[in-house]
Amino acid sequence: MRFQPIIVSFLLLACVCTTMAQQDPVYSQYLNNPLLINPAFAGNNNMFNATLQYRTQWAGLDNNPTTVNFNAHMSMYENKLGIGLLVSQDQLGDTKNNEMNLVGSYRLPVGKTSTLSFGMQMGFVRYTNDPSLLTIRDPGDPAFLSMSETKFNTGAGLLLKGDRFLVGLSVPRLIPVSISQGGMNIQLYNNTFYGMGAYLVRVNENLYLRPSVLLRGTSGTPLSTDINASLVFYRFYTAGLFTRNFKSYGLLTQALIKNFRIGYVFELPGSSTSSLNFTTHEIMIGWTGALLKGHDLVPKSF
Repeated sequence: MRFQPIIVSFLLLACVCTTMAQQDPVYSQYLNNPLLINPAFAGNNNMFNATLQYRTQWAGLDNNPTTVNFNAHMSMYENKLGIGLLVSQDQLGDTKNNEMNLVGSYRLPVGKTSTLSFGMQMGFVRYTNDPSLLTIRDPGDPAFLSMSETKFNTGAGLLLKGDRFLVGLSVPRLIPVSISQGGMNIQLYNNTFYGMGAYLVRVNENLYLRPSVLLRGTSGTPLSTDINASLVFYRFYTAGLFTRNFKSYGLLTQALIKNFRIGYVFELPGSSTSSLNFTTHEIMIGWTGALLKGHDLVPKSF
């Protein structure tokens, strides 16, 4: 099969490119919005999707990390191709990363009900630093200089999806991004490897159990593991629990009301002795519907 060399090359590239530093933004609703970590999901549900998401980590802590992202994607050309757009802003204290990526994917049938998708994304990330947001004892300190720089980046992903399962492998940022300004070298992003899997277990006609796992690997840091278990009611309402490395725990919910998707996540540290004993909140609102002839009329579970 002519696509086998492509698959093998990608897997080798993903493994080699996991020499790292700073990690990507963390999302808890990755299963409700897989495009955030895997470009191969673009157009994968045969519909048009637009999503706005906001995450505030360690709420109540001054200058805490916040992330805002907007993304949209859809299938086209008999649902074989997917196109999309990702725009995000990740801010921590006086530093801010603004990022924009164009996304494309191609899907192949595997068996009767499954598909294998290849995805790529490319765009840029703009780093800015504004020391005026901080209280600095010595305003002339050269360690606190305003700076900004824009860098190109690209990413890739694979996705195997069926009616009741989802397995993905991706590296959203293949090119390590660093800037040097004012005698300072700042590592913005390095390669982060994602492995994701989920399965839908039928309990009865109106109730399903959906366990899932997300592995996040960045060189120089321990492997991060998210373990989720959700109940899906009537295929429109989801409620579940998750843990990240058994150090933080959370509650996730989602509702599909007509064509609108609304999701909320509440996280808290697993130990009262944690030095960062603050809660985290993540809110998502999206619209899913049929725009083109051939688009599905009813949303899927994945």
